[in-house]
Amino acid sequence: MWDASKCNLCGDCLVKCLYVNYDKDKAVAEIKALIEGNEADILSQCVTCCGCREYCPTGADPYDLILKAQERTEAFPIPAEAAGAFDLTSMIPSEVITGDPDKPVLSLCVMERQLPEGALDSQLFKGMTIAKGGDYFCYIGYVHVAKESPIAKNAQKFIDNIASLGKEIVFIHDDCYAMTHTKVKDYGITVPFKYMHIFEYLRNYIRDHRNSIIKLDKKIAYQRPCASRYTPEKDVFLDEIFQLIGVERVKRRYDRETALCCTGPLINVNRERAIQIQTKNIEDAIASGADALVTLCPMCDRVLRRPTSERGLNKIYITDLCRMALGEEAFPG
Repeated sequence: MWDASKCNLCGDCLVKCLYVNYDKDKAVAEIKALIEGNEADILSQCVTCCGCREYCPTGADPYDLILKAQERTEAFPIPAEAAGAFDLTSMIPSEVITGDPDKPVLSLCVMERQLPEGALDSQLFKGMTIAKGGDYFCYIGYVHVAKESPIAKNAQKFIDNIASLGKEIVFIHDDCYAMTHTKVKDYGITVPFKYMHIFEYLRNYIRDHRNSIIKLDKKIAYQRPCASRYTPEKDVFLDEIFQLIGVERVKRRYDRETALCCTGPLINVNRERAIQIQTKNIEDAIASGADALVTLCPMCDRVLRRPTSERGLNKIYITDLCRMALGEEAFPG
Protein backbone atom coordinates (compact mmCIF):
# COMPACT_ATOMS: atom_id res chain seq x y z
CA MET A 1 0.00 0.00 0.00
CA TRP A 2 1.26 3.49 -0.83
CA ASP A 3 2.97 5.12 2.16
CA ALA A 4 3.85 8.74 1.50
CA SER A 5 5.86 8.92 4.72
CA LYS A 6 8.39 6.49 3.21
CA CYS A 7 8.82 8.34 -0.08
CA ASN A 8 11.97 10.48 -0.23
CA LEU A 9 11.38 11.49 -3.88
CA CYS A 10 14.54 9.75 -5.07
CA GLY A 11 12.88 8.96 -8.40
CA ASP A 12 14.32 5.44 -8.62
CA CYS A 13 10.88 3.89 -9.14
CA LEU A 14 10.41 5.55 -12.53
CA VAL A 15 14.02 6.06 -13.57
CA LYS A 16 14.40 2.27 -13.50
CA CYS A 17 11.10 1.66 -15.30
CA LEU A 18 11.75 -0.37 -18.47
CA TYR A 19 8.86 1.17 -20.39
CA VAL A 20 9.55 4.91 -20.11
CA ASN A 21 12.67 7.01 -20.48
CA TYR A 22 12.52 9.38 -17.51
CA ASP A 23 15.50 11.09 -15.94
CA LYS A 24 15.44 11.82 -12.21
CA ASP A 25 13.84 15.26 -12.57
CA LYS A 26 11.03 13.88 -14.73
CA ALA A 27 10.50 10.92 -12.41
CA VAL A 28 10.30 13.10 -9.31
CA ALA A 29 7.91 15.50 -11.06
CA GLU A 30 5.63 12.59 -11.97
CA ILE A 31 5.51 11.26 -8.41
CA LYS A 32 4.89 14.75 -7.03
CA ALA A 33 2.00 15.18 -9.46
CA LEU A 34 0.47 11.90 -8.34
CA ILE A 35 0.87 12.75 -4.66
CA GLU A 36 -0.92 16.05 -5.28
CA GLY A 37 -3.72 14.31 -7.20
CA ASN A 38 -2.81 15.83 -10.55
CA GLU A 39 -2.51 14.33 -14.01
CA ALA A 40 0.72 12.51 -14.82
CA ASP A 41 2.15 11.02 -17.99
CA ILE A 42 2.99 7.73 -16.29
CA LEU A 43 -0.69 6.88 -15.86
CA SER A 44 -1.09 6.25 -19.58
CA GLN A 45 2.46 4.95 -20.16
CA CYS A 46 2.38 2.37 -17.34
CA VAL A 47 2.01 -1.22 -18.55
CA THR A 48 0.86 -2.41 -15.07
CA CYS A 49 3.96 -4.59 -14.51
CA CYS A 50 4.29 -3.54 -10.83
CA GLY A 51 8.05 -3.07 -11.32
CA CYS A 52 8.23 0.30 -9.58
CA ARG A 53 7.08 -1.42 -6.40
CA GLU A 54 10.24 -3.52 -6.39
CA TYR A 55 12.48 -0.65 -7.50
CA CYS A 56 11.46 1.59 -4.59
CA PRO A 57 14.34 1.46 -2.06
CA THR A 58 12.22 2.58 0.89
CA GLY A 59 9.14 0.36 0.49
CA ALA A 60 6.77 3.26 -0.24
CA ASP A 61 4.97 1.18 -2.90
CA PRO A 62 4.62 3.76 -5.71
CA TYR A 63 2.80 1.23 -7.87
CA ASP A 64 -0.16 1.34 -5.50
CA LEU A 65 -0.17 5.14 -5.89
CA ILE A 66 -0.16 4.78 -9.69
CA LEU A 67 -2.77 2.02 -9.70
CA LYS A 68 -5.29 3.94 -7.63
CA ALA A 69 -4.77 7.05 -9.77
CA GLN A 70 -5.27 5.00 -12.93
CA GLU A 71 -8.56 3.67 -11.61
CA ARG A 72 -9.70 7.10 -10.45
CA THR A 73 -8.87 8.85 -13.72
CA GLU A 74 -9.44 5.92 -16.13
CA ALA A 75 -6.13 6.92 -17.73
CA PHE A 76 -5.13 3.36 -18.62
CA PRO A 77 -6.70 2.87 -22.06
CA ILE A 78 -7.93 -0.70 -21.72
CA PRO A 79 -11.07 -1.54 -23.75
CA ALA A 80 -14.22 -2.02 -21.71
CA GLU A 81 -14.75 -5.57 -22.96
CA ALA A 82 -11.24 -6.59 -21.89
CA ALA A 83 -11.75 -5.13 -18.43
CA GLY A 84 -15.18 -6.74 -18.21
CA ALA A 85 -13.72 -10.18 -18.88
CA PHE A 86 -12.13 -10.05 -15.43
CA ASP A 87 -15.53 -9.62 -13.85
CA LEU A 88 -16.63 -12.94 -15.35
CA THR A 89 -13.63 -14.83 -14.02
CA SER A 90 -15.03 -15.27 -10.53
CA MET A 91 -18.06 -16.97 -12.10
CA ILE A 92 -16.04 -19.89 -13.49
CA PRO A 93 -17.51 -23.06 -11.92
CA SER A 94 -15.50 -24.34 -8.98
CA GLU A 95 -14.50 -27.88 -8.18
CA VAL A 96 -12.54 -29.64 -5.46
CA ILE A 97 -11.10 -33.02 -6.41
CA THR A 98 -10.32 -34.77 -3.14
CA GLY A 99 -6.96 -36.46 -2.79
CA ASP A 100 -5.07 -38.17 -0.01
CA PRO A 101 -5.83 -36.72 3.44
CA ASP A 102 -2.15 -36.34 4.34
CA LYS A 103 -1.24 -34.34 1.22
CA PRO A 104 -1.76 -30.60 0.61
CA VAL A 105 -4.16 -28.88 -1.76
CA LEU A 106 -2.89 -27.74 -5.14
CA SER A 107 -4.76 -24.50 -5.87
CA LEU A 108 -5.12 -23.77 -9.59
CA CYS A 109 -7.11 -20.55 -9.14
CA VAL A 110 -8.82 -20.09 -12.55
CA MET A 111 -5.72 -21.01 -14.53
CA GLU A 112 -6.53 -24.60 -15.53
CA ARG A 113 -7.34 -23.69 -19.15
CA GLN A 114 -4.15 -21.64 -19.47
CA LEU A 115 -1.87 -24.48 -18.39
CA PRO A 116 -0.14 -26.44 -21.16
CA GLU A 117 -1.63 -29.88 -21.75
CA GLY A 118 -0.25 -32.47 -19.36
CA ALA A 119 1.47 -29.97 -17.07
CA LEU A 120 0.01 -31.65 -13.98
CA ASP A 121 0.20 -35.27 -15.20
CA SER A 122 3.10 -36.20 -12.98
CA GLN A 123 4.20 -38.08 -9.91
CA LEU A 124 4.90 -34.57 -8.59
CA PHE A 125 1.22 -34.07 -7.82
CA LYS A 126 0.01 -37.62 -7.22
CA GLY A 127 -2.54 -37.76 -4.43
CA MET A 128 -2.92 -34.01 -3.99
CA THR A 129 -6.36 -32.45 -3.61
CA ILE A 130 -7.06 -30.09 -6.52
CA ALA A 131 -9.05 -26.87 -6.00
CA LYS A 132 -10.01 -24.79 -9.02
CA GLY A 133 -12.54 -22.26 -10.25
CA GLY A 134 -13.95 -18.87 -9.40
CA ASP A 135 -14.24 -19.52 -5.67
CA TYR A 136 -10.43 -19.66 -5.58
CA PHE A 137 -9.78 -16.68 -7.86
CA CYS A 138 -7.29 -14.38 -6.13
CA TYR A 139 -8.37 -11.05 -7.77
CA ILE A 140 -4.90 -9.49 -7.75
CA GLY A 141 -4.89 -9.77 -11.54
CA TYR A 142 -7.12 -6.68 -11.56
CA VAL A 143 -3.92 -4.64 -11.41
CA HIS A 144 -3.56 -5.46 -15.11
CA VAL A 145 -6.79 -3.66 -15.93
CA ALA A 146 -5.77 -0.74 -13.70
CA LYS A 147 -8.26 -1.40 -10.92
CA GLU A 148 -7.48 -1.73 -7.23
CA SER A 149 -10.96 -1.60 -5.70
CA PRO A 150 -12.02 -5.15 -6.76
CA ILE A 151 -8.90 -6.51 -5.06
CA ALA A 152 -9.71 -4.72 -1.82
CA LYS A 153 -13.38 -5.71 -2.03
CA ASN A 154 -12.74 -9.42 -2.53
CA ALA A 155 -9.52 -10.07 -0.61
CA GLN A 156 -11.23 -11.40 2.51
CA LYS A 157 -13.54 -13.61 0.46
CA PHE A 158 -10.56 -15.15 -1.30
CA ILE A 159 -8.78 -15.91 1.97
CA ASP A 160 -11.96 -17.34 3.51
CA ASN A 161 -12.59 -19.62 0.51
CA ILE A 162 -9.04 -20.96 0.58
CA ALA A 163 -9.20 -21.41 4.36
CA SER A 164 -12.40 -23.43 4.00
CA LEU A 165 -10.41 -26.16 2.26
CA GLY A 166 -8.97 -26.96 5.68
CA LYS A 167 -5.51 -28.02 4.50
CA GLU A 168 -2.08 -26.67 3.65
CA ILE A 169 -2.12 -24.95 0.25
CA VAL A 170 0.32 -25.03 -2.64
CA PHE A 171 -0.29 -22.12 -5.00
CA ILE A 172 0.55 -22.87 -8.61
CA HIS A 173 -0.48 -19.35 -9.62
CA ASP A 174 2.10 -16.70 -8.72
CA ASP A 175 -0.70 -14.15 -8.34
CA CYS A 176 -2.40 -16.20 -5.62
CA TYR A 177 0.83 -16.43 -3.66
CA ALA A 178 1.43 -12.68 -4.03
CA MET A 179 -2.10 -11.98 -2.83
CA THR A 180 -1.81 -14.29 0.18
CA HIS A 181 1.77 -13.53 1.16
CA THR A 182 1.81 -9.77 0.62
CA LYS A 183 -1.23 -7.96 -0.74
CA VAL A 184 -3.78 -8.95 1.92
CA LYS A 185 -1.60 -7.25 4.51
CA ASP A 186 -2.63 -3.93 2.94
CA TYR A 187 -6.15 -4.64 4.15
CA GLY A 188 -5.26 -5.92 7.61
CA ILE A 189 -6.26 -9.47 6.75
CA THR A 190 -4.76 -12.39 8.66
CA VAL A 191 -4.06 -15.62 6.78
CA PRO A 192 -5.24 -18.56 8.94
CA PHE A 193 -3.73 -21.42 6.92
CA LYS A 194 -0.31 -22.74 5.94
CA TYR A 195 0.73 -22.23 2.34
CA MET A 196 3.69 -22.37 0.00
CA HIS A 197 4.62 -21.31 -3.50
CA ILE A 198 4.88 -23.92 -6.25
CA PHE A 199 8.64 -23.22 -6.38
CA GLU A 200 9.10 -24.26 -2.77
CA TYR A 201 6.96 -27.36 -3.31
CA LEU A 202 8.91 -28.39 -6.43
CA ARG A 203 12.22 -27.71 -4.70
CA ASN A 204 11.19 -29.90 -1.78
CA TYR A 205 10.01 -32.74 -3.99
CA ILE A 206 13.08 -32.75 -6.22
CA ARG A 207 15.42 -32.49 -3.24
CA ASP A 208 13.68 -35.44 -1.58
CA HIS A 209 13.79 -37.50 -4.80
CA ARG A 210 17.20 -36.46 -6.06
CA ASN A 211 18.11 -40.08 -6.80
CA SER A 212 15.39 -40.07 -9.46
CA ILE A 213 16.68 -36.92 -11.18
CA ILE A 214 18.25 -37.00 -14.64
CA LYS A 215 20.47 -33.94 -15.02
CA LEU A 216 19.26 -32.02 -18.07
CA ASP A 217 22.47 -30.14 -18.89
CA LYS A 218 20.58 -27.28 -20.56
CA LYS A 219 20.64 -23.49 -20.53
CA ILE A 220 17.42 -21.80 -19.48
CA ALA A 221 16.08 -18.26 -19.75
CA TYR A 222 13.38 -17.56 -17.18
CA GLN A 223 10.23 -15.49 -17.75
CA ARG A 224 9.53 -13.87 -14.39
CA PRO A 225 5.86 -12.92 -13.85
CA CYS A 226 4.79 -9.42 -12.86
CA ALA A 227 3.25 -10.76 -9.62
CA SER A 228 6.76 -11.75 -8.52
CA ARG A 229 7.40 -8.04 -7.91
CA TYR A 230 5.43 -8.62 -4.68
CA THR A 231 7.49 -11.65 -3.60
CA PRO A 232 10.97 -11.53 -5.23
CA GLU A 233 12.58 -13.38 -2.33
CA LYS A 234 11.18 -16.72 -3.48
CA ASP A 235 13.50 -16.70 -6.50
CA VAL A 236 16.03 -18.60 -4.39
CA PHE A 237 13.80 -21.68 -4.65
CA LEU A 238 13.89 -21.50 -8.44
CA ASP A 239 17.67 -21.21 -8.48
CA GLU A 240 17.88 -24.29 -6.27
CA ILE A 241 15.50 -26.20 -8.56
CA PHE A 242 17.71 -25.36 -11.52
CA GLN A 243 20.81 -26.49 -9.66
CA LEU A 244 19.19 -29.78 -8.63
CA ILE A 245 18.03 -30.67 -12.15
CA GLY A 246 21.18 -29.54 -13.90
CA VAL A 247 20.17 -26.43 -15.81
CA GLU A 248 21.95 -23.10 -16.03
CA ARG A 249 19.91 -19.91 -15.64
CA VAL A 250 21.55 -17.79 -18.29
CA LYS A 251 22.64 -14.26 -17.58
CA ARG A 252 20.64 -11.86 -19.69
CA ARG A 253 19.42 -8.29 -19.64
CA TYR A 254 15.76 -8.99 -18.89
CA ASP A 255 15.77 -11.19 -15.82
CA ARG A 256 15.21 -10.85 -12.08
CA GLU A 257 14.67 -7.18 -11.21
CA THR A 258 14.89 -6.16 -14.87
CA ALA A 259 12.43 -8.77 -16.15
CA LEU A 260 10.04 -7.69 -18.89
CA CYS A 261 6.30 -8.26 -18.72
CA CYS A 262 4.97 -10.97 -21.05
CA THR A 263 2.69 -8.13 -22.32
CA GLY A 264 -0.51 -10.08 -21.79
CA PRO A 265 -2.10 -7.00 -20.15
CA LEU A 266 -0.84 -4.73 -22.92
CA ILE A 267 -2.06 -6.71 -25.94
CA ASN A 268 -5.56 -5.26 -25.57
CA VAL A 269 -4.27 -1.73 -25.02
CA ASN A 270 -1.45 -1.23 -27.55
CA ARG A 271 -0.76 -4.31 -29.64
CA GLU A 272 2.16 -2.78 -31.54
CA ARG A 273 3.92 -1.78 -28.32
CA ALA A 274 3.26 -5.21 -26.85
CA ILE A 275 4.83 -6.97 -29.83
CA GLN A 276 7.89 -4.71 -29.62
CA ILE A 277 8.37 -5.65 -25.95
CA GLN A 278 7.84 -9.36 -26.66
CA THR A 279 10.41 -9.19 -29.44
CA LYS A 280 13.02 -7.58 -27.19
CA ASN A 281 12.39 -10.16 -24.52
CA ILE A 282 12.58 -13.22 -26.75
CA GLU A 283 15.55 -11.98 -28.77
CA ASP A 284 17.36 -11.33 -25.49
CA ALA A 285 16.70 -14.92 -24.41
CA ILE A 286 17.97 -16.26 -27.73
CA ALA A 287 21.07 -14.06 -27.66
CA SER A 288 21.91 -15.40 -24.20
CA GLY A 289 22.29 -18.88 -25.65
CA ALA A 290 19.25 -20.34 -23.89
CA ASP A 291 17.92 -23.70 -25.03
CA ALA A 292 14.45 -22.73 -23.82
CA LEU A 293 12.37 -20.04 -22.15
CA VAL A 294 10.81 -21.33 -18.93
CA THR A 295 7.55 -19.86 -17.67
CA LEU A 296 5.83 -19.87 -14.29
CA CYS A 297 2.64 -17.86 -14.82
CA PRO A 298 0.11 -19.81 -16.92
CA MET A 299 -0.92 -16.58 -18.66
CA CYS A 300 2.70 -15.78 -19.54
CA ASP A 301 2.96 -19.30 -20.87
CA ARG A 302 -0.05 -18.89 -23.12
CA VAL A 303 0.86 -15.40 -24.34
CA LEU A 304 4.41 -16.41 -25.27
CA ARG A 305 3.67 -19.70 -27.01
CA ARG A 306 3.29 -18.24 -30.50
CA PRO A 307 6.08 -15.63 -30.48
CA THR A 308 8.64 -18.10 -29.08
CA SER A 309 7.61 -20.73 -31.61
CA GLU A 310 7.89 -18.25 -34.47
CA ARG A 311 11.50 -17.52 -33.45
CA GLY A 312 12.45 -21.15 -32.92
CA LEU A 313 12.83 -20.87 -29.14
CA ASN A 314 11.54 -23.73 -27.00
CA LYS A 315 9.06 -22.61 -24.35
CA ILE A 316 8.64 -24.85 -21.32
CA TYR A 317 6.31 -24.55 -18.34
CA ILE A 318 8.09 -24.99 -15.01
CA THR A 319 6.31 -28.21 -14.02
CA ASP A 320 7.11 -29.70 -17.43
CA LEU A 321 10.78 -28.87 -16.90
CA CYS A 322 10.69 -30.80 -13.63
CA ARG A 323 8.88 -33.67 -15.36
CA MET A 324 11.72 -33.80 -17.87
CA ALA A 325 14.25 -34.10 -15.05
CA LEU A 326 12.19 -36.97 -13.63
CA GLY A 327 12.23 -38.77 -16.98
CA GLU A 328 8.50 -38.35 -17.55
CA GLU A 329 8.90 -36.24 -20.66
CA ALA A 330 11.67 -35.56 -23.19
CA PHE A 331 13.33 -32.17 -23.55
CA PRO A 332 12.04 -30.65 -26.82
CA GLY A 333 14.18 -30.86 -29.92
